Amino acid sequence: MNKREFITLLGGAAAAWPLEVRAAQQPTIPIVGYLHSDSPQTVVGLLAAFREGLRETGYVEGQNVAIEYRWAENDLSRIPELVADLVHRRVAVIATPGGSAATLAAKAATTTIPIVFSLGLDPVQLGLVESLSRPGGNITGVNSMSNELVAKRLGLSHELLPTATRLGVLVNPQNPTTESLKKDVEAAATAIGPQIEFFTASTEAEIDTAFASLVQRRTDALVVHPDNLFINRRVQLITLAARHAVPVIYPLRPDAEAGGLMSYGTKLADAHRQAGVYTGRILKGAKPADLPVVQPTKFEFIINLQTAKTIGLTVPPTLLARADQVIE
Repeated sequence: MNKREFITLLGGAAAAWPLEVRAAQQPTIPIVGYLHSDSPQTVVGLLAAFREGLRETGYVEGQNVAIEYRWAENDLSRIPELVADLVHRRVAVIATPGGSAATLAAKAATTTIPIVFSLGLDPVQLGLVESLSRPGGNITGVNSMSNELVAKRLGLSHELLPTATRLGVLVNPQNPTTESLKKDVEAAATAIGPQIEFFTASTEAEIDTAFASLVQRRTDALVVHPDNLFINRRVQLITLAARHAVPVIYPLRPDAEAGGLMSYGTKLADAHRQAGVYTGRILKGAKPADLPVVQPTKFEFIINLQTAKTIGLTVPPTLLARADQVIE
């Protein structure tokens, strides 16, 4: 074999055999599984906030991190299947900023893949973490403290209707935090004054029944408990409130933006951004067990003045002045 033939043979081997070796040497891009109970059209802004959090830790989608999206489209029965698919794909982290149903399903599906949640219910009471300061296990995230804010929502309802004698609270009896919520509500009501009555619903049909009951009992206003059922049945609740001219305060900004009278709660975009930050930190090697559950410091109060006019309600100027946003 002459020199020219040897060089040709060596070049051919370099072009063929090392392909797999070179491919194996390429840096792998981590994959994040993003699971949400809603549809992508409804969380565009929140998704942008999640990506912002990732960027803060040095991860940019499409450059050094990939995101596998799974959307339940408000069909909670699909969530276990969607989680199973992400686990099968061996994603590096599962982010569940869409509520407790997705997080509980992820917890049931894996004890090894890190999970980052963003939810309003108490993660300790839900059995997701051991404590807020030391989560333990493979789960951590952001707790929006929606239950803890119920006293504030009651107070705002009372300021809206200072002569009200009966305030209602809509709860889902199947929610594991409902009993503790009732105790918080009763304690808050003692300081406010009006009589408190609980209305229960765990299905779409029962929501209709609950509204019929509160109208019959001449309930002055209603506070909606932050529950997945009520979040997913937002349009139904707002429609019933408008039909019966019932003043309702909700836990989330999208409720007021969709036509609800008032909302008070955590800034969801900030919570999603923090979930993105935690996801990035875990990709860098942090352990969920060592990342304390984040509790928010930013809250927002929204008033929909269009809805107030529709149901014939005058909002006190002092309340309007305190709102972070007035929808006109």
